[in-house]
Amino acid sequence: MTRELRDRVALVTGGARRLGRAFTLALASRGMRLAVHYGSSANEARDVVAELREQGIDADAFGADLRDPAEARALPDRVVERFGRLDVLVNSAAVMERIPIEEVTVDAWESQIGLNLRAPFFLAQQAAPHLRAHHGTIVNIADLSGFEPWRNYPVHSISKAGVVMLTKVLASALAPEITVNGIAPGTVLLPEDYDDARRAFLAETTPLQRLGAPEDAVAALLYLVEHGTFVTGETIVVDGGRLLRR
Repeated sequence: MTRELRDRVALVTGGARRLGRAFTLALASRGMRLAVHYGSSANEARDVVAELREQGIDADAFGADLRDPAEARALPDRVVERFGRLDVLVNSAAVMERIPIEEVTVDAWESQIGLNLRAPFFLAQQAAPHLRAHHGTIVNIADLSGFEPWRNYPVHSISKAGVVMLTKVLASALAPEITVNGIAPGTVLLPEDYDDARRAFLAETTPLQRLGAPEDAVAALLYLVEHGTFVTGETIVVDGGRLLRR
């Protein structure tokens, strides 16, 4: 079974930059109306919205600090107030900071856990009544670090492992009306400060012997949102086989 996406409404958190932007544009290509959330990337969000409107897509930008539970909880209702419904929630907003375990502060812990894990939970909680009305779907963006310990990114790894379990818990709790799945991208969009040598090393140590691209993660998203009507509680790993190295 295939979901009809045209004129349905999607909320993409962190939808103005990097993978979030790719997810936003992909869903818009299916004729969806887009709520583009941003934290600090207001200019980028406005640019994405302007680009979509030029294509005839109904889109709007929504600023919110998702580290603040009140703002996270309020966002789904704001989207429904603007668009009249909500069909798809993509929890893409996240932060990844390299902080060795000895240097993790309480503030750093709260910041990463708050955005990467707590916010997706409360967004899903508050979006659920709206999604249930239209047999909608949630897609949580995890990470390879949710499956393997990155010792220099301990809080990030812990938060993304939590996202994998959050996906299972939500899928069980929100069935049968709502499907909930995840995507764990690998080397599909590297940090901007990675040099050529590091990029080459990552490609060489990936079983498929290449880096991925945002389109690889986008393909997984479109499958789950458009065709994955009998899939729930799963996290699709899109990594060129890097987990095979364990």
